[in-house]
Amino acid sequence: MVSSSHRVFAAFLLLIVCFSGAGSADELKLSQDFFPLTADKPYVHVVHEGQSIKVQRVQDPDYQLRGYFAKTVRKCPPFCLQPISPAPGIAAIGEVELFEFLERDLRDGSGLLIDARTPSWYSKGTIPGSVNIPFSQLSRPMDDPEMVALLQRFGGVERAEGAGVMEKLLRDWGWHDDPNLTEDWDFSKALKLVLWCNGPECGQSPRAIRGLLAAGYPKDKILYYRGGMQMWQLWGLTTVVPEK
Repeated sequence: MVSSSHRVFAAFLLLIVCFSGAGSADELKLSQDFFPLTADKPYVHVVHEGQSIKVQRVQDPDYQLRGYFAKTVRKCPPFCLQPISPAPGIAAIGEVELFEFLERDLRDGSGLLIDARTPSWYSKGTIPGSVNIPFSQLSRPMDDPEMVALLQRFGGVERAEGAGVMEKLLRDWGWHDDPNLTEDWDFSKALKLVLWCNGPECGQSPRAIRGLLAAGYPKDKILYYRGGMQMWQLWGLTTVVPEK
């Protein structure tokens, strides 16, 4: 004979199963209505100024971009469409590749996401995980103290005695093929950088990239997110307003 306590316990288990089933159905419904970043990636978590930020799409299917980044025409110059690559050997990436960079390189500390716009633009909102290093700072001569400090921040190491005689000869002969070594810098442990600005009509991050190249930064450690803030917002992706 089943005791009353057993019957109560069985009823309790039944309630748990019922509620669990209802919850699963609700979760299934939510998953069907959710707009993910990609087919296999619902969102990305990024640490920005010490806080975890969830990067995801706007969930309103009627969302429309408004304001400055909804404009399709701006005065050219200075706002002229930029090439896919700002310099030979520099790869341009899209949003999906940027998601991967955020999850891999930025998360493990091997990469840095650079908002190359002026501080006034940065203060209005930025891509989570970005640090603001204006293009003007990255366009300085390679011996400028600020440029030197930035190259060191990115993991570059100054070569105290410069390149040796044999290395210089090999470079002159075109046989020196280590892109991480210049006459003055060792970029072997330098960070992978992704630079961006306001979008396809913005020349700020391209100028910053060309400044880095002039300083000898390796091409294979620089990526260009050409879409910038305009395309980021067009897809309804999360932005953050930096702390003052």
